[in-house]
This record gives sequence, structure tokens and C-alpha cells, in this order.
Amino acid sequence: MAGKYPKRIKTLPVYDGRFDAHKLEAEGADVLFASYPANTEIPSHSHDTDNYGVITRGELILTINGRVTRNKPGDWYHVPAGQDHSARFEVETDEIEFWFGSDE
Repeated sequence: MAGKYPKRIKTLPVYDGRFDAHKLEAEGADVLFASYPANTEIPSHSHDTDNYGVITRGELILTINGRVTRNKPGDWYHVPAGQDHSARFEVETDEIEFWFGSDE
């Protein structure tokens, strides 16, 4: 796994998904430490989790409902559950994502 995370983070289980991440499981949520190579694109999709993230290195170009935001280190973003969105990473990027399950 690429990225500038500490060795301890890299000992967490590897996330099996569309991008490179390590996962910390918590009751009611997952926490992902994700890394994306430059020029990574994640096509439009949705999921049943309410996601919050913070960029720690690089930049996330996030599109939700046709609105494009550029998120740099220290910026937080939110993708509501069920919302179609896409992501692009023009430079190597690391982020921490919090995936919250439904409150049901």
C-alpha cells in the first residue's frame, strides 16, 4: 500500500474494494485510511453508508449532483448515504474516511 501512514496503521486489515486502504472497524462505522495514485478515477456510484472524510495529502476532486469541489489537506467532505457521486485524484492522495451505517 502506498501512502504516508504510520506503520501501525498499515498493520490494520486491508480493505477489499475499489481503492487501496486499510480498515479500522468500529461499532456502527468503519474507518478507512485510503491512498490513491495520481490519475485515479472512481466512476459515479452510491452506497448505503453516510461518509465523511478528511484529506491528509494531495487533493480529492469530488462531484455530487454536478457540483465539483476540490478538497485539499485539512478539508473535510460529506457524501450522504444513497447519493450518486464520483471522485478524481490528479495527484497522489491520502485520506481518512469514516463510513457510518444507518441509524436504524
